Formats: sequence, C-alpha cells, structure tokens
Amino acid sequence: MDYIPILVLVISFIGLLSIGTPVAWSISISSVLTMLVSIPAMPAFTTVSQRMGTGLDSFALLAIPFFILSGQLMNKGGIAHRLIAFAKTLVGALPGGLALINVIGAMLMGAIAGSAMASASAMGSILGPEMEKEGYSKEFGAAVNITSATTGLIIPPSNVLIVYSLASGGVSIAALFLAGYIPGILTGLFLMLVASFWAKKKKYKLGKRSSLKEVFKTFVDALPSLFLLVIVIGGIVTGIFTATEASAIAVLYTLILGFAYKEINIKSLPEILLDSSATTAVVMLLIGASMSMSWVMSYENIPQNISSTLLAISDNPVVILLIINLILLFVGIFMDMTPAVLIFTPIFLPVVTGLGMDPVQFGIIMVLNLCIGLCTPPVGSVLFVGVGVAQTTIQKVMKPLLPLFLAMIVALFLVTYFPQLTLWLPKIFGL
Repeated sequence: MDYIPILVLVISFIGLLSIGTPVAWSISISSVLTMLVSIPAMPAFTTVSQRMGTGLDSFALLAIPFFILSGQLMNKGGIAHRLIAFAKTLVGALPGGLALINVIGAMLMGAIAGSAMASASAMGSILGPEMEKEGYSKEFGAAVNITSATTGLIIPPSNVLIVYSLASGGVSIAALFLAGYIPGILTGLFLMLVASFWAKKKKYKLGKRSSLKEVFKTFVDALPSLFLLVIVIGGIVTGIFTATEASAIAVLYTLILGFAYKEINIKSLPEILLDSSATTAVVMLLIGASMSMSWVMSYENIPQNISSTLLAISDNPVVILLIINLILLFVGIFMDMTPAVLIFTPIFLPVVTGLGMDPVQFGIIMVLNLCIGLCTPPVGSVLFVGVGVAQTTIQKVMKPLLPLFLAMIVALFLVTYFPQLTLWLPKIFGL
C-alpha cells in the first residue's frame, strides 16, 4: 500500500488549515499537491480545476441555492415568530419551558428552512432576550439554541442530505428526507430532556399554562408556514416533483407568505437576494473544491486503502461503526459539513455497505456526526452564530453545552445500531 499520497493530502490539508487558509482553498491546494505525487504540474492543475467545474454540473445541486433563498425568506418573513408562538403554547408551562420552546421552534424552523445557521440566528435573537428576562442564564440559552439548531439539518428539507445523495452516487433524496424525521425528532427530544432537567436543577421559573383556545389560535397562525412541509415533502415522496423543483416551489410559497404577512416588501428583496447569493457562492465553492478532492482520492486509491486498513483492524460491524463514528466526530471538529460529506462519503460508504448497512442509514449517521461538529470549536459555524447572537463567549457556553452534546451522542448511538429508526419511514413509502 502506497501511503505517500495519503500523507501528502492529510499533512498539507491540516497544515493549510492551521495557518488560517480558507477551507475551500485548503482543499483545492492539498488536492493539487497530492496529484503532483503522480503526475506533472500542468496536468495536475488542469485536472483539479476541471473536476471542480464538472463537480458542480449537477441538476440536483440546483436545489441548494433555492432552499438557501427560501430559508432567507422564512427568516425575514415573520415565520419564526409564528412558530415560536405556537411552540410556546405547547410547552411553555413545563420545566425549562423557554428552552423547550427553543428546541421545538428550531425543529419546526429547520423542517421548513433546512438551515442550522438561519435557525440559530432567528431563535437566538427572538428567544434569547426573553430567556434572560425570565432568569435563564445567557450561556444556557445559547447552548440550547446552538444544539437544537442542528436538528434542521437532519429533519428535511436538508441541503446536506442532497449533497450526500450526490456524493453517494445517487441515493434517493426522497428516502433520505423521510429517513431524517425520526432521528431528528429523537435528537430534539433528548435535547429537551436535558434542558428540562438542567432548568429544574437551576430552579428556573415556569411559564403560564396556555388554554386550548390559545393553542388553536397560534396553530392557525403557524399553519400556512407548516403547510410548506406538506407541499415540499409530500410532493417529493409522491413523485409529483423532484427535490430541485420542490426547492423552487418553496421559494415561491415563502415569498407569497412573506408578502401576505407584510414582513417582506419589494425594498427588502435586494438584501435577501444578496445574502442568499453570498451564502450560495460559499457553499458552491466548497462543493466544487470537495468534489475535486474526492476525485483525487479515488485516483490515488485512497478510499480503497483506508477501507482495507479499517477491515484489517476488525471484521466486527459494531467495532467498525464505532471507529467510523469516532473519526467523523473528530473530522466534524475541524471541517465544515459540506466538504466533509463530499470527501468522506466515498471513503466510508463502501466499508459500511460491505458490512450490510443501507446507504440511507449511513447518510443520516454521517449528518448526525457532523452536526455535533457544528457546535464545537475551532470551526463550528453554528457555535459562532449562537454565541454571537447571545453576546457571550465560547468558554462560558461550554459548560451547559457538554450535557447537550451527550444527548446528541446518545441519539447518534441509537441511530447507528438500530437501523429501523432511519429505515422504517422510507420502507412504509416503498423507497
């Protein structure tokens, strides 16, 4: 086995990241350096640049800018306020009521917008001051907001599941979307249990119980927003339209809803479009760079070498899955989610399918692992958004974050070793 390409790739990538090189540039440069091990400079440069271009030449990827735009429209269109009001009537009177509202609100927001950062920003800015007013510590509120925001990446529609479908060679997006519901809800429930226990321990005061009339009123207010779920997921699952077409419909629907709520007007559209374009540009550059690295690794037989090394350690599926989970948890600490999915799917997917695991289940396992990474320093984007919105520091947030991390790891363990949690819903719908 030739270890030189692996060493060049790993050392150059980690070295570039450690000196502050942007992730997309680190991926591209380390890909070129790895190619230089085997071929001359000019073909190495042209091959990597060509692979970046062809990696973006995919109809499925059109869904990403549309879902990003629909997420921005939801964030600005008053949808988050209505979802929070509905969640408040459901769990506001329970121990840690405002924290539970944050979790449920993030799950609903994620299920509609599919963006962890949009959820963290919206929930943190709306609920953060209210939690402080009720006596909750700023750090606890930020910790709950940061971890609960990631549930939107598991509960569909989710951009990262579309990316995984592309990286895995065409696993059904509809199956992945359905598979995400139970793990996403399970993770949210575990976070709620921990938040409730913490709030009880700290003796945070309870909210007032809502009447059935109030529950019904807030539900009716939130219903148009929630109906987007039926349109998008229902349309994809029944085959009425593809995920890409669903994303365009989501934009149109949220735009109409924003105007109907009078939260969006013609003057605010340029800013929304500009923010969406900037986010899309960053995501697409990462995807292009990651696709080139994925191809380089395949060319250098790196996935096959790593697979054979892993299987040489043990042929016990429990041990192999534990090792893969530990590696992905470590990767998530240092790498953003999109490049991690594109780079590590070709490495680990052949290993787990060789063990008999369904690719749909592995997609959810991978996303859950990397969601934990989004909440950890040094590159946890959701961590930085949550801390910034709460106007606190990472050091202060880490203590209340730890038990919430544990809750996410327990959910990950269950999803890894109990396949029916992910495969039950897709099987019901024949996917």
